[in-house]
Amino acid sequence: MNILQLVFAYLKHRPWLTLLNVLLLALGIATLTVMLLFAHQAEDRLRRDSKGVDLVIGAKGSPLQLILSTVYHIDVPNGNIKLADAETVLADPMVKRAIPLALGDSFQSFRIVGTGTAFLELQNAKLAEGVVWKQPLEAVLGAEAAKKTGLKIGARFIGSHGLGGGGEGHVHAPYTVTGILAPTGSVMDRLILTSVESVWKAHEYETPKPALADLLKGVLARDPNVAPKQESPPAQAKKDDHDHHDHDGHDHSAHSEPGKEVTAFLVQYASPLAVAVFPRMVQNTGALQAAQPAYETARLLSMMGFALDALRIFAGVLILASALGLFIALINALNERETDLALMRLLGASPARLAAQALAESMTLTLAGAILGLVLGHAATHLLGQWLEATRQVQMTGMLWLPEEWALIGGALVLGFLAALWPAWRISRQDVAPVLARR
Repeated sequence: MNILQLVFAYLKHRPWLTLLNVLLLALGIATLTVMLLFAHQAEDRLRRDSKGVDLVIGAKGSPLQLILSTVYHIDVPNGNIKLADAETVLADPMVKRAIPLALGDSFQSFRIVGTGTAFLELQNAKLAEGVVWKQPLEAVLGAEAAKKTGLKIGARFIGSHGLGGGGEGHVHAPYTVTGILAPTGSVMDRLILTSVESVWKAHEYETPKPALADLLKGVLARDPNVAPKQESPPAQAKKDDHDHHDHDGHDHSAHSEPGKEVTAFLVQYASPLAVAVFPRMVQNTGALQAAQPAYETARLLSMMGFALDALRIFAGVLILASALGLFIALINALNERETDLALMRLLGASPARLAAQALAESMTLTLAGAILGLVLGHAATHLLGQWLEATRQVQMTGMLWLPEEWALIGGALVLGFLAALWPAWRISRQDVAPVLARR
């Protein structure tokens, strides 16, 4: 009988203890696996969605909330800004491109974003079918939004107040689908895009003021890749009959004031000098706030780091507990098999062979625990991804292998080896004569 056959025979002799040791190690490995997959995909998604955006100009409030709502589309906006207030900063030569965003409505929990065609270029989005909107109340759907809603080219739908769905519908202003985007793997997949004029029309705004429209076109004209005529012109607002608020906290009461509004502008710089100068200039306007995606993303990842550190400590405790349990199990097994080991020595088994048997038993348990932990970790991450997808937040999958996972397997095997060193040494140094004499 070879070493592995002996090992499996011994493990089957103690099934519950074997299972306990494997599960304890598997839980620690699974926790670390979920942490690795979540952190990797979250960081990758955050950096991909914010690519190309140097600054976000929006309403006063939390800068992190401004970034989350306008760049990542996972929070509600601080509020709206008047286009007249943005006139000075948008006309500055340091601004290469300013892309307007008008938020506040949704369809089946997918956000309707009023913007310009430059937003498509910013995210490198390509049409899978159809064409980009040309008239108000025409819309282009992201790949996931089209798949989940079932809307096709030519279909009509009604947007509703609020970013979570369930609000009052704009029945007087139905949208028509003119295009569907190819999958991008970014936030674009979850959005419904239209012109800013469409959002204004849905909220019964009047025709834009030519002066401010020319201003915005002038800003966009500095980017040779953007056709200014496709961008949304600022305009004068029509006074509503009363103030009202979305159920998600988005304030529409400002619609009753003069001056058209948008939620934010995504800004690209024309000069590296703008990084140091332009945000401060925006802050000094009083009515506007400047938030830098790079800084706020780093701050968000830092906050996530505390939770990940807690998970890492928890996983470490589980793994150390499993190593201690494995060490105790091997010592107990050594005491139980004392006579068997002495007889094996008497029949010609070398001390090295008996020590190798103890090491093989430990390594078998740790390898089984590591593999089971990886399977559980990937399964848990996949289930978490499905839940997040159902909430229209972020995409995450367990069908991903990271190089760091090889380190988890290697680390588990090293731990198993260290746990077996002392029992293996005891076996190799055992004097068989006293043992057999007691029997």
